[in-house]
Amino acid sequence: MSLGTLDRRTLFILLGGLLALAILYFAGFGGHQATVVAASDSIPLAERRLTHLRAVAATVPGKEGVLKAAAAELQTREKGLLKADTIPQAQALLLGVIRSVGAANGIDARGMEDQRFKPMGNDYAEVSVTVSFLCGIEQLVNFMAALANEPELLATNSIQISGGADKKKNIQVRLSLSGVVPKKLIPEKKGPVAF
Repeated sequence: MSLGTLDRRTLFILLGGLLALAILYFAGFGGHQATVVAASDSIPLAERRLTHLRAVAATVPGKEGVLKAAAAELQTREKGLLKADTIPQAQALLLGVIRSVGAANGIDARGMEDQRFKPMGNDYAEVSVTVSFLCGIEQLVNFMAALANEPELLATNSIQISGGADKKKNIQVRLSLSGVVPKKLIPEKKGPVAF
């Protein structure tokens, strides 16, 4: 057997195999499946479907009205949320409220000792700041009353009062004030990278 006859024999076997595959493919054994066409629907069935769709479409304006009413109520309830784009901005806003209300009552509340945030349910988060200041007891009472009158949703988490030794009877106050923000401001925690 020479090399030329071996090549010719391999070529014929290859062509025969390709011809067999082509026949099987076009005969229906390949990947093509015949699609079954669904029987056409009857006219009464189409009319019932149309009636049902019209009834569903008729409820849309009522549902839109309910949605608008719920959105308006949510907006009035969320009126007291702190308006900030980030957690640090919300904390700075809280600190600004403490300073402005404190200044209106003769309290010098500078500096911030602590700042925190934590989720509060599914939609909101709580941000808090802690400050210390020295004031008289009547100033503290007026300060707390003025905080309650602020339009934002504010609450004191903790308040620690220590007596002073000076003649004016000033007290040392450590106050932690919290506000509510949307939960979307909390950065997402990224877990450890798996290899």
